[in-house]
Amino acid sequence: MITDKVHYFEAKGRENTEATLTLAVEAARALGIKNIVLSSTEGGTAKMMADEIEHDGITVTVVTHAYGQMKPNTNPMPAELRQHLIEKGFNICTAAHALSGAERSLSNTFNGVYPVEIIAHTLRMFGQGTKVCVEICAMAADAGLIMTGEPVVAVGGTGRGADTAMVLRPEVSSNIIKTKIDRLICKPIE
Repeated sequence: MITDKVHYFEAKGRENTEATLTLAVEAARALGIKNIVLSSTEGGTAKMMADEIEHDGITVTVVTHAYGQMKPNTNPMPAELRQHLIEKGFNICTAAHALSGAERSLSNTFNGVYPVEIIAHTLRMFGQGTKVCVEICAMAADAGLIMTGEPVVAVGGTGRGADTAMVLRPEVSSNIIKTKIDRLICKPIE
């Protein structure tokens, strides 16, 4: 049975990945949540979830970086790993980041700050993983892989790996302000 106790990691980063994934699955089971949305850039976190963490009965949606985001015409998740995840029954969502995307191009070009970036920076006040969790759920909802307003467990991180998990009720990008964060499962003290 899950309590309202939040697990805090002393440091942020990938060393918390296995514990974060385990806590996320435990919370999903305890709360009867059937969907976990997971951020994974190069695929290591998703591979760990697929191969090492017992998650039967839970649908996992992996949200990756968009093609060309890091290097033109490429994606940092290898095609073989993407196929492995699909064979394991995972949904894969590859899309522009909901909290930067096209707006980042404007801020970089015109040296300004725009509303979506203000949302992103505000969420980062709670930690980078919090921003990632909200963002990936909007992206997965945009793709129709999860339903808006229905609780999911979101898993994100700071840099590489996972260190943040929460229960939230997502909205699509065009309604992202209506996202509701219901509870924290774990996060680093930053």
